[in-house]
Amino acid sequence: MTDDALLSVEGLRTHFFTPEGVVRAVDGVDFRIRRGRTLGVLGESGSGKSVTALSVMRLIPSPPGRIVAGRIELEGRDLLALGDDAIRAIRGRDISMIFQEPMTSLNPVYTVGDQIAEVFMIHRGQSREQALEGAADMLAQVGIPSPRGRLNDYPHQFSGGMRQRVMIAMAIACQSKLLIADEPTTALDVTIQAQILDLIVSLQEELGMAVMLITHDLGVIAETSDDVVVMYAGEVVERLPIDQLFESPRHPYTQGLLRSIPRLGEKFVHGKRALTEIPGMVPNLIRLPPGCPFAPRCALAFDRCRAERPPLFAVGADHEAKCWLAETDAATP
Repeated sequence: MTDDALLSVEGLRTHFFTPEGVVRAVDGVDFRIRRGRTLGVLGESGSGKSVTALSVMRLIPSPPGRIVAGRIELEGRDLLALGDDAIRAIRGRDISMIFQEPMTSLNPVYTVGDQIAEVFMIHRGQSREQALEGAADMLAQVGIPSPRGRLNDYPHQFSGGMRQRVMIAMAIACQSKLLIADEPTTALDVTIQAQILDLIVSLQEELGMAVMLITHDLGVIAETSDDVVVMYAGEVVERLPIDQLFESPRHPYTQGLLRSIPRLGEKFVHGKRALTEIPGMVPNLIRLPPGCPFAPRCALAFDRCRAERPPLFAVGADHEAKCWLAETDAATP
């Protein structure tokens, strides 16, 4: 692990054991998150993004899920080697997470104030009165009006955007070193999405947190991330800095994602925008095809792609791509 890496994930494999077979949801994932930086995790539904985040938090439901291999190091400490009590102490204090759906993540029978205060009581040993005071400060910090007056409100009394702000308040209550945001703008309208992203960025700058931002939205990645990993079928298929994502992506899947972005001045067919799409579907993770998992959908695939799974090739400074087409550049001095 390099000196500036806050979190290092190596060879992570998380599988789900079902009657139909073993679902290889995360299958050999490697990445680093640097201190104070944002890592964007990009990929379509079913690529393994959320399972990777839950693995880092040690929140994989067992059964049927289990982390079967790998290392997850936070400042050199392997989280997979810790007991249940030790990992519970780290959650909320050193690593926090914002989930996709705040309405299902917040407990509907407890007030917002009590749910935020619980973080202070567990991790800082504060009294309930002190913790509620801290909860009001957190609500104010994330921009909720009249924060003290809203401590006794329940989640259903908040709008979707305000519930997401409450989740962020809970996540930053102990000024975690790493914030994992799993699709934090899902189901929010565009204006509220922008506000939530601006809030996360401003809090990161203020608190010095590292952020792992999971999304399928390239616009979100462009606005927030320093580094990017692109996931497909449980694997990291490309790893690169944000500027190279838009200038020189090397994996055909990444290139396909970029071509699918709507652009001004595009052609219209029968009154509808003619978007470029990636044909086919994400493969069945129980029965992955031989060779590269993306080969059945790839217009550039050749025989070797269908027979052998490629490694990650270094194709530039801090840039790796898991594609046989990248092998030539990797071999060039």
